[in-house]
Amino acid sequence: MTSALINSMRSTVVALVGKVQRSPRPLAESPDPALRPVLGEPGAPLVGHALSTVYDSLAFSRRRSAEFGPVYWSRVFGTDMITVVSPEGVEQVATNADKAFSSEGAYEYLIGPFFHRGLLLMDFEQHLQHRRIMQQAFVRPRLIGYLNVMNPKIATVLDEWRPGARFELYSAAKQLTLDIANEVFVGESVGADADRITKAFIDAVRGGQTAIRSDVPGGNWHRGLRGRRVLEKYFRDRLDAHRAGEGDDLFTVLCQSRSDEGETFSDDDVVNHMIFLMMAAHDTSTITLAMMGYYLGRYPEWQEKARAESRALGRDAIEFTDLDQLTTLDQVMKEAMRLNAPVGGLFRKALRDTSILGHHIPAGAMIVASSYASQRQGEVWANPDEFDPGRFAEDRREDKVHRYAWAPFGGGVHKCIGMHFGTMEIKAIMHQLLLGHRWTVPADYEPPIGYGTGPMPLDGLPITLEPLPNQEHATT
Repeated sequence: MTSALINSMRSTVVALVGKVQRSPRPLAESPDPALRPVLGEPGAPLVGHALSTVYDSLAFSRRRSAEFGPVYWSRVFGTDMITVVSPEGVEQVATNADKAFSSEGAYEYLIGPFFHRGLLLMDFEQHLQHRRIMQQAFVRPRLIGYLNVMNPKIATVLDEWRPGARFELYSAAKQLTLDIANEVFVGESVGADADRITKAFIDAVRGGQTAIRSDVPGGNWHRGLRGRRVLEKYFRDRLDAHRAGEGDDLFTVLCQSRSDEGETFSDDDVVNHMIFLMMAAHDTSTITLAMMGYYLGRYPEWQEKARAESRALGRDAIEFTDLDQLTTLDQVMKEAMRLNAPVGGLFRKALRDTSILGHHIPAGAMIVASSYASQRQGEVWANPDEFDPGRFAEDRREDKVHRYAWAPFGGGVHKCIGMHFGTMEIKAIMHQLLLGHRWTVPADYEPPIGYGTGPMPLDGLPITLEPLPNQEHATT
């Protein structure tokens, strides 16, 4: 299905559902006269504003914030959700200074059956304890080891990519990041089980993104629960070997990690964290890679500038010390993350009555601080919808206007623990892709965007991919 047809169908459905609108009302009356109530309305019966949230997220958020301000509520599949759209609001939710917001309460409801007891699904002291242990898996020596494992895998997979006039970059990037996860996270022991584990993992991710939350045979929720069981058994059956092993894969590292206080993970902890980390690393890297590819294909001057920088390194695969040298690629990556935040929002549940930006937030309320919408605000960014990596150059640094103006990795105690791993993986892949290939997209092509973990292309993101001649490929 073409992107034009997808966009047309999506716009028609969203427009029809969007016409069903009720009078604005407060989510809850404020007991404090100094606090304003959160205004909004529920939308269409049953689905509420779910379709607009999934298929028209940015435009919907802009319409709602224009009408109700930076804090508003909407109903999505039966759940009343408070949305916060501003750097100041994102900061308040992320830093959680008065500990009024629970990450566990929100994410356990959203994805708990599939990613139970992952790091994001923990709060306060328990979260801090687990993060202290897990941090040992992301220190510099470990990252160098992961890079040494992923570089050959990247080269092998890119050699298998078949150039053509319709190469689906998002689909290919999704498979590549899964292949890397199997090598770096699980280790070569996956072997013949790789396809089975990959399918189980994909089913679990889809289960966490489905709107029909019922264990009906044949449905995504049912397949997700089955995938979760497959992953649990796979990791649990191999715990003893990895606890006694000497590998550099993340599985082995988590089995053997010990905090400075001597804390270690139990068997259940290792299994839960492995399943969650595979999801978190895979989804965010896939979205960022695909959207970087789209913008570099649409703006070839930036592609050539990034390619020249990679050639100047004189290496087919980057080393850890090269990461800070790829300044153009770094700016492109940051701009792609700004325009299409790979984690589109920070979800929380209010543990008690509290406030956000002067609005009363009742106990039990579900909240999403929208990084996706906040990073597209004209009050913060010049020409917010334009691709302009130069805004991150040292002589401009538009992101410095507010510490949460650019926050694709979240913030506070829940700031992404794997952000350095993720940016390293993306640069390693893009470096090799730039050296071996050139690609384009039609000048009028815009990928139809849906919303899962973050905004993602619905059409596989087709590009025209071609190999570079050997003399152009040469790095020396």
